[in-house]
Amino acid sequence: MFEKETIVGFWGVRGSTSTVERANARYGGNTPCVELISPDGTRFILDCGTGLRTLGNRWLVANADKALEAHIFVTHYHWDHIQGIPFFAPLYSPKHNFHFYSFPSPFLGKESLRQVLEAQMAKPYFPVDMSVMSAPRDFHEVNGGDRLEIKGVRITARWLNHPQGCLGFRFETSAGTVVYATDNEPGNPELDRSIRELAAGADVFINDAQYTPAQLETSRKGWGHSTWLEGVKIAQEVGVKHLVLFHHDPDSSDLTVDALQRDARQKFASVWAASEGMVMTLGEGRVNVLMRPTRTGQRRGVFFRATVSGYSEDGRAFEERIFVHDVSLQGALLQLNHTPRLQSELSIKMEMPVDENHPDGRVNLKGYVVRREPAPDKSNYVGVVFTEENDPDLPAK
Repeated sequence: MFEKETIVGFWGVRGSTSTVERANARYGGNTPCVELISPDGTRFILDCGTGLRTLGNRWLVANADKALEAHIFVTHYHWDHIQGIPFFAPLYSPKHNFHFYSFPSPFLGKESLRQVLEAQMAKPYFPVDMSVMSAPRDFHEVNGGDRLEIKGVRITARWLNHPQGCLGFRFETSAGTVVYATDNEPGNPELDRSIRELAAGADVFINDAQYTPAQLETSRKGWGHSTWLEGVKIAQEVGVKHLVLFHHDPDSSDLTVDALQRDARQKFASVWAASEGMVMTLGEGRVNVLMRPTRTGQRRGVFFRATVSGYSEDGRAFEERIFVHDVSLQGALLQLNHTPRLQSELSIKMEMPVDENHPDGRVNLKGYVVRREPAPDKSNYVGVVFTEENDPDLPAK
């Protein structure tokens, strides 16, 4: 795996504050945390929101007897980007080793990052202080314009437009380039140029999309965040291959994020709304997307009929009746005789027992194709991510 691919995993995708609500369970409610693994296995963590706790627990399960090392890049010091650190279990074992990177705050001066992390665990905010963290750790200052290299990965930092300062990062690996630029408000000419230079030609551009364009023009102007429309403009202008909408507003339901993604895809084909458990792999000039089982997306074995319709690779409409065997809250793995286009939309009519919630005995869903691979019998395994409930009288796009 590590010989050819760069892996990007999403553990927290929500902005401002974590949420635990049924209405946004599909995309997830943890605050920002993204994992990047370079082709040689070097681990990077981008921000330390509440998603960091889940990442740490997964690491310990998967690497029970192995010493872990990671390079942790913190974009800025607002709560939603650091509040997962006290709950990151690997920090409490001396066999692991961590390197932290961020900028010196004008309010704190040198060793800002160390001071910020110590302060959030000080009395009366936390029951224990950082002295209980036995993992070796060091702290490095990074400013906008700095360049560094870590085990063959070239990293560029640029300033973003956010209250009290924020950094965006570009990671250039042998398998592709990933840009992480959350918490940025458009409108400052110098910083608008900066983010475009950072994102130029990126294979994956993870960008702040917390607000709608209307919100940014009115009630949320000056709050330090962006929109899907600004992300699309940047992607189009500088040749980004895949745009990821990130830092979803805590008040945005799954249906709201679905709508933002749909609006963005009308202007730029390769757009993904980040969700917890989403994994992007870069390699050999391709970017693949799949869903890792998470707290909100455990797969379950099922067995029921469904009718799937959409458009094949050559643009022809198809409809196929299948059995569904593998489903989660976020999506399903289907086995089809047809080959739908990647990122095309499928209509999925699932046949269910008749009850008060399903009086016609079916559930009508829509899903975007995020993965395809050959099945042993010459059919195709097709991974789909569910969006909103479908109108059964409308064809898939």
